[in-house]
Amino acid sequence: MVKTAKPAPRRPAAKTSGGNGSSKTEAPATPAVTAAAPRAAQAVNIQAPPPQPGSQPTMRILAQYLKDFSFENPNAPKSLAPQSKAPDINVAVNVNARNLAPTDFEVELHLDAKATVEGKAIFAAELLYAGVFRLENFQQNILHAAVLIECPRMLFPFARQILAEATRNGGFPPLMLDPIDFAQMYQKRMQAQQQQQAAAVAKA
Repeated sequence: MVKTAKPAPRRPAAKTSGGNGSSKTEAPATPAVTAAAPRAAQAVNIQAPPPQPGSQPTMRILAQYLKDFSFENPNAPKSLAPQSKAPDINVAVNVNARNLAPTDFEVELHLDAKATVEGKAIFAAELLYAGVFRLENFQQNILHAAVLIECPRMLFPFARQILAEATRNGGFPPLMLDPIDFAQMYQKRMQAQQQQQAAAVAKA
């Protein structure tokens, strides 16, 4: 899924005189990121044993962890100076999952954020946050949606916080992502896969 957005207008930093004649810089407004249409989806094939008769579905988080991370600030310190124009921010969001055991799944949430002003890179951050989940007594059709909707929804606040702290530590306002509608993302992913399958059948 790809999210493209322009942040809320970023005000040029204003200098205000302190009582001792010193000056301080007003922090710019925090950017806001909104969702856009997803790219073509990658199929995720996961399997689990059939549910036990009379048993209720259960979900547990066994582990969660930062799997990969990078932050680039290529034009610092120039990029930290007050900007007359708000940066364009593009955030790509992807979810993948795989079986680790019959009822255990690793779910990966990938966030790739890039900020530019007039084609020049301001910062780039790439984050892969993952968790291991145990899902038992799920029907197969419900299991697929639970793994790709509920699991990344649980991971998102932690990944969001890491990204916000990284941009702040890079000298920028924290990049606070809006909540992601993983259910809508899943529906669009399934629709894209169906269209890809139909196109493949038509070519055959």
